[in-house]
Amino acid sequence: MLTPFYFARRFSLSPYLESAKGSLPPGFSRRLRRLVPALALVAGFLPCCAPVQKPVQNSDVPDASTFPGFLADPLEPVNRGIWAVNEGVMLGLLRPTGRVYRNVVPMQVRRSVRNVGRNISYPGRLINHVLQGRWEGAGDESLRFICNSTVGVGGIFDVATRWDIPKSNADFGQTFSHWGWRPNAYVMLPFLGPSDDSHAVGFAADRFTEPFNYVSEYAFLSAAVTANGIAESTEIASQFIVSESDPYVGTKYIWSYAAKEEAPMWESPGPKDIPTLQTMNVALVRTQDPKFIERGKEMAVRLPSTRREMKFNYWLQPHSAPLVYIAPGLGTHRLAAQSLAIAESLFLDGYSVVTTTGLFHPEFMERASTSALPAYPPNDCRDLLVELTAFDHALEKKFKGRFTKRALVGFSMGGFQSMYLAAREKHEEPGLLRFDRYVAINLPVDIKYGARVIDELSAAPLAAWPKAERQAIINNAVHKASKLASLPPAAAGLPPFDANESKYLVGLSFKVTLRDTIYDSQRRNNMGVLQTPITPWRRDASYRELGEYSLRDYFLRFVVPYNQSRGIGLSDFAREVTLESYSKELRAQPKARVIINRNDFLLRPRDISWLQSTMGPSKIKVFADGGHLGNLSTPPFQKAVSNSLLGLK
Repeated sequence: MLTPFYFARRFSLSPYLESAKGSLPPGFSRRLRRLVPALALVAGFLPCCAPVQKPVQNSDVPDASTFPGFLADPLEPVNRGIWAVNEGVMLGLLRPTGRVYRNVVPMQVRRSVRNVGRNISYPGRLINHVLQGRWEGAGDESLRFICNSTVGVGGIFDVATRWDIPKSNADFGQTFSHWGWRPNAYVMLPFLGPSDDSHAVGFAADRFTEPFNYVSEYAFLSAAVTANGIAESTEIASQFIVSESDPYVGTKYIWSYAAKEEAPMWESPGPKDIPTLQTMNVALVRTQDPKFIERGKEMAVRLPSTRREMKFNYWLQPHSAPLVYIAPGLGTHRLAAQSLAIAESLFLDGYSVVTTTGLFHPEFMERASTSALPAYPPNDCRDLLVELTAFDHALEKKFKGRFTKRALVGFSMGGFQSMYLAAREKHEEPGLLRFDRYVAINLPVDIKYGARVIDELSAAPLAAWPKAERQAIINNAVHKASKLASLPPAAAGLPPFDANESKYLVGLSFKVTLRDTIYDSQRRNNMGVLQTPITPWRRDASYRELGEYSLRDYFLRFVVPYNQSRGIGLSDFAREVTLESYSKELRAQPKARVIINRNDFLLRPRDISWLQSTMGPSKIKVFADGGHLGNLSTPPFQKAVSNSLLGLK
């Protein structure tokens, strides 16, 4: 039962940040440096919360609330309209041209353009260092400018970095914050992206410090530097836009903390909770090749069950090979961090790979689901199987003879689905896809138990933190998470959260999926449960109400009544949401494999014992720790995934 836990969106974004530094106008460059690393957390633990109508610094959420405070968004309809235009420009123009540019222009040339852009923007940094009284920074930047302008041939070569001269950035947004101007309202700028009142004014001031404005003969350099920087950043931004359920609100939540100049309070004196801390290591999940997405292809197929087109991504071997389908967790997108990491690992191991979207993601709900609400395994798993069958037919038709055997690898909720399909294989209707191997990674055995644990994690602050201090502690925990996203993994070290903070953040991460699931389902089929109107251009009120719902509420107020209206009783539901109901079938299934962590909070000790006794020692691999997917990117875990497919090649 995994949300799109993006912590670094499959990668530490440091390589992307380094590639973008100095290549844009000062204000825009700083905007990217703040926002891009924080995309790491957008579906992890930042965007899953309902917003409040006060800025972070003056939050006054209700006493029972467990939500972080975010910047107010009084212009939400206008901001969403601008975001829609920006999104269209990014996906329709900048992403394809950026790919062409990166493939045509060598990395060294792009790096030189970045160096020149940063060198020329030195006056703005100097002015802002002086205005902030940061004399050491002003001196370092002046020395860097002299070295790079002379020995570095006008900044083409960054010799100052080679000589270990410190680098620091400063702009007017930072200066205004230093002077005490705190952001009060979120603003979406046309073609420039997220901002707020103080940083928007700061960006305008930054433009006046650019030498390009005063030497018209070199104005072309401004366009070249800007285009170069944008081309370096379009892929990660586009991936975020495509994979998020509501990228607008995710960006808004991120900006509320990523744009803060002041540092959070890093101290966490309380005891640690190892399972949730290890779970947060999913932030380190990444592809080895930053261009792995670009090396794949995307295809859309019309599904016979819904008559709607559904997309999937694939990476094929140049020769005949087994084809592995990856079924992700709850609301995880086909281009999410974990899916891509598993796909790349298996592709490098010689398999052709397909990534799909999780059943709680709006893309699946709107295009592949035959139910108004996901959560009843017989319907959900059949919808998944129909989808995969359509994908397989399309691929076989286009690449006839390229595939030998088929495997289904699912993680988290996708792992539950994989085992469910393995148990029900003999009962599926003819014509639907059969797999030669079913693999489940970090699966929950009992969905009801998993939901109860997640609700407990989400509610941690109510019991752990004093009422008068609760909101400040919550805001600080999210602030720390946002700042950590901008650090390289080696610098970040062990996440500095105590047990209550890590439990809260992990539990909060699941709420984004629940929020989006309820919103999307009720937008299409309103059951009359919600009190606030559902409008696409002004969602804050709806999201505040949805943020109050627990998974238990979701089942009792939406899922159960909906399924009862279709003749599915409580006993039917209780039987199907636990794999123990299929002990006999799984014990007799030779093609099933399971990989779990012993300290996964979604599993009880009895669940682990049941899996071991049901699967047998040859079909299960148990790691001592790792939490929930926290060791997904480690070599031993990836080796275990590869070993689970032995015999297919």
